[in-house]
Amino acid sequence: MQTTSWRPDAVDTTVPSVARMYDYYLGGSDHYAADRVASEELLKRVPSTRALAVNNRRFLQRAVRVLARDYGIRQFIDHGSGLPTRDNVHQVAQEVDPGSRVVYIDNDPIVLAHGRALLEEDDRTAVVQADLRDTGGILRHEETRRLIDFARPVAALFVSVLHCIPDESDPAALLRRVAGSLAPGSFLVVCQLVSDRPEIRGYVTDFMAEATGGAWGRVREEHEVRAYLDGFEILAPGLVEVSQWRPDSDLAPVQQTDEWLEWGGVARIG
Repeated sequence: MQTTSWRPDAVDTTVPSVARMYDYYLGGSDHYAADRVASEELLKRVPSTRALAVNNRRFLQRAVRVLARDYGIRQFIDHGSGLPTRDNVHQVAQEVDPGSRVVYIDNDPIVLAHGRALLEEDDRTAVVQADLRDTGGILRHEETRRLIDFARPVAALFVSVLHCIPDESDPAALLRRVAGSLAPGSFLVVCQLVSDRPEIRGYVTDFMAEATGGAWGRVREEHEVRAYLDGFEILAPGLVEVSQWRPDSDLAPVQQTDEWLEWGGVARIG
């Protein structure tokens, strides 16, 4: 596997990045030695992590396809998008309607650089470097305002990212802020890492916080994710382990182990 040799001046590549670790698990090439070491160390304790990342990516693609095809959504804001890979949000949405517009949000400068290079010929897609908690800044950003019409429904994606948000930043309040800025008929796509095993929650939370220099929140429990979406209409089949959310067929891969899960679903606003 080839790995990236480009190192932007603003990035300390000796500190693992969640986005680059995710890229490693998906078989990408945009990661460094520190990311690979941390990823392999995590696999020793939580061996389902790579399969979990793959299933999570497939959930993202299915949710975008369903919202574009069945609900007519043509605008997407992907919070914590990570590094570009195959079948990105804009590619899935534009298969349904080539006019679909997507804004990717991430705070990793490598995501910004690689994303802009990939998307430079697509004027319906933009990458914005921002902290996903900065709702006002994201909504006011010139690229967001260029692409997104907030008088029309939008899908706001928070896929495998809320576990990076610490409790003091209140993930539920973040979702409410975003939902409150969107037109009726918009959607939230939400999932995060959960476990019903305290030792797994504690180990992964501590490991990732130390490995990433504090760029981490917490592995949570299912009831906490459910509380994020109190008051919203949850689309069938509800909040589930993500490989079980509207699988493409009975033969689609499912999560085989349960030490931790990506758990969530899709909620309608208004």
